[in-house]
Amino acid sequence: MSMFHNDHEPSTTLIIPSSSSSSLKEKNKNKNKNIHHLSLSHTFFSTPLSFNFLSYLGVGYKWITRFLALCCYGLLILPGCLQVGYYYFFSSQIRRGVVFGDKPRNSLDLYLPKSNDGPKPVVAFVTGGAWTIGNKAWGSLLGQQLSERDIIVACIDYRNFPQVTIGDMVADASQGISFVCNNIAEYGGDPNRIYLMGQSAGAHIAACALVEKAITELGEGESSSWSLSQIKTYFGLSGGYNLYNLIDHFHSRGLYRSIFLNIMEGEESLHRFSPEVMVQVPKFANAVSLLPPVVLFHGTGDYSIPSDASKSFSETLKKLGVRAETILYEGKTHTDVFVQDPMRGGKDDLFDDLVGYIHAGDAEASAKDAAAPPRRRLVPEFMLKLAHIISPF
Repeated sequence: MSMFHNDHEPSTTLIIPSSSSSSLKEKNKNKNKNIHHLSLSHTFFSTPLSFNFLSYLGVGYKWITRFLALCCYGLLILPGCLQVGYYYFFSSQIRRGVVFGDKPRNSLDLYLPKSNDGPKPVVAFVTGGAWTIGNKAWGSLLGQQLSERDIIVACIDYRNFPQVTIGDMVADASQGISFVCNNIAEYGGDPNRIYLMGQSAGAHIAACALVEKAITELGEGESSSWSLSQIKTYFGLSGGYNLYNLIDHFHSRGLYRSIFLNIMEGEESLHRFSPEVMVQVPKFANAVSLLPPVVLFHGTGDYSIPSDASKSFSETLKKLGVRAETILYEGKTHTDVFVQDPMRGGKDDLFDDLVGYIHAGDAEASAKDAAAPPRRRLVPEFMLKLAHIISPF
């Protein structure tokens, strides 16, 4: 809303005497000076707030070097980003901004296959972003490529820190999942073949939503409008599931302890928002049995969230009787598996594994996958190799 509001009045012709005209010009000049001073005062007021916020974030050597690395990384993958961005804004196969709730950013993007021959399997995707810069658009490349294989993708948006903390992020994701479960048939999706997937921070948020839902269905919390029985499999990509094991690692990487604890609602809440810890609470044993099969993907060269995070969660789940497995990609970093490899075109192990799980048991879809043309390269190889080296993630 503008600070200066003008009521609408009927159109009239106004004749101003010359003596009044100079007076009016002087008033307008003074008014413009006042607006200029007001703008400057807002600038001088907001500037120290911005510096205070940066100081609060602990901006120092690590943040500056990572920011510079991020800028270089962005330039290297820019050719691919421009192509993905064009598709995102101009493709008729995307339904952007489908609203699922009444809170800010309660919306999702739907990536629809071109063919409409029967209900399609669905991936409800929660993207990453260190709980601070997550955005549904980050899933555009995944959505585009999966939709080319006759799979609907719903990229769920959620509010970030400092607007909200982790509890609200999980609530947003859960509400988005609920919308997909209850409405995807209207868009050609099969409500009996819904897969939940999260990447990085999104993998953590989605896993929290799953565990929280299991506890709810056991009768330990508020009911909601979707059921775990509607989720065929949970796919976690490069996620962290035990915050106690990650807090020091994140601190060393520049996501400082004080910030991280604010995101996670204090040290006393680390237990609640650590899925690996929650599933081991004895009173939730029956809730754990409600969880869908879990497949965790991770690169062994990931230094943002070590692959041990996925291995540990998978082993814990298996000990508790949950069908779980970990698939590791040798030498792959946090961004290799989600950005560089998909932009490389051709064969992509993660993509092939993901599609293989979704189309398992569907001979016709598997035959189409085998005959599908190689995916198009979006970025030259030398730029992707440099991006692998420079990436701050």
